Amino acid sequence: MPWNDNANPGPWGSPSPNDGDRDRNNRPGPRRPLGGGPRGPRGPDDLNETIERLRRRLRDFFNGPGGQGVRPGAIAAMAAVGFGLWALSGFYIVQPNEQAVVMTFGAHTRSEGPGVRYHLPAPIERVEKVAVTSLNRIDVGGSSNNPLPEESLMLTGDENIIDLEFSVTWRVSDAPRFVFTLRDPEVSVKAVAESAMREVVGKTPLDIVLTTGRGQVQRQAAELMQRVLDSWGAGVSVVEVQIRSANPPREVIAAFRDVTNAEQDKESAVNEANAYRNRVVNEAEGDAARIIQSAQGYREQAVREATGDAARFDQIYTEYRRAPDVTRERLYVETMQRVLQNSNKVIIDGKGASAPIILPPDVFRPRAGAVGRGAPVEAPETQVQAQPQVQSNGEVRR
Repeated sequence: MPWNDNANPGPWGSPSPNDGDRDRNNRPGPRRPLGGGPRGPRGPDDLNETIERLRRRLRDFFNGPGGQGVRPGAIAAMAAVGFGLWALSGFYIVQPNEQAVVMTFGAHTRSEGPGVRYHLPAPIERVEKVAVTSLNRIDVGGSSNNPLPEESLMLTGDENIIDLEFSVTWRVSDAPRFVFTLRDPEVSVKAVAESAMREVVGKTPLDIVLTTGRGQVQRQAAELMQRVLDSWGAGVSVVEVQIRSANPPREVIAAFRDVTNAEQDKESAVNEANAYRNRVVNEAEGDAARIIQSAQGYREQAVREATGDAARFDQIYTEYRRAPDVTRERLYVETMQRVLQNSNKVIIDGKGASAPIILPPDVFRPRAGAVGRGAPVEAPETQVQAQPQVQSNGEVRR
């Protein structure tokens, strides 16, 4: 049964004539069933009726009395609503990493930091937000999967070709200058980076770029980029220039590897030769210093001994001049004592001797000095058979 069939009351009972909606002729319309049951879907007639009712209310609101003209209050209300919406459109939010550049009729007037801000709505003022703390990166020369030879191939200072890929990291340092100076920042920074790198590489030999000079090349390229961008007033700060790869052209990589290996072998041989030279030179210098010190020590010893002998001779000569006989006798005795102190002989002056001189047996025993020089040591006799006698001529007899 259709939902709007009123002939059959259905399970909810008969509808009341006062229930339900009325149409525009104030006639009873389809009635809703009594009770708390679900309502059926609204049909096209109900939607059209709602739209017509809204149109009628708007027409009654805007039309003046008698349907002639527009009501002044309606115009004022519309103007107030429109002005309020226009005024509210000036609120905007600046993120923590952003800076807002406010332009009044196209000219820069102020800059705003993070937070909720307000500007006069368009077309009076316009706002452009710039990320000033975010780091931006540009790759020059393509990548290993997508090479760009027109960007990566460069001529070095020694007229060789190098395939160089590098990246530039930069950020915005002055938001107003960045907005008004650069139309396309990515393209501008990339062009400056490529130009600066070509200039630096064009003054540097190939070996330096491939081996130990990468840091110097990166630093010089970053400084040159910064000078160019500052001269433009671009408001861009170059953070870092990093060389991702630097190789000879792919056609000659094998030959360059051979050259590099030969250079490394040469460096190794030179280092070994320098090490050997340093060792030999240090040893020779040490020997020379030792010989010189020995010679200086011997010279000092000889000089001091000669000085001492000369001083002793001067003293003896002084004493000799005072008492020649006594000095001569003393020198003779001291000399004989020094010569005969280790001798195993007994010498007796026999002048005026008339009787034999008897010497004790200990006189003829070997002395310690003679034993030290390797003289044979004889065991002493336990009993003296005969006492030695010394004759008048100085000879000793047993």
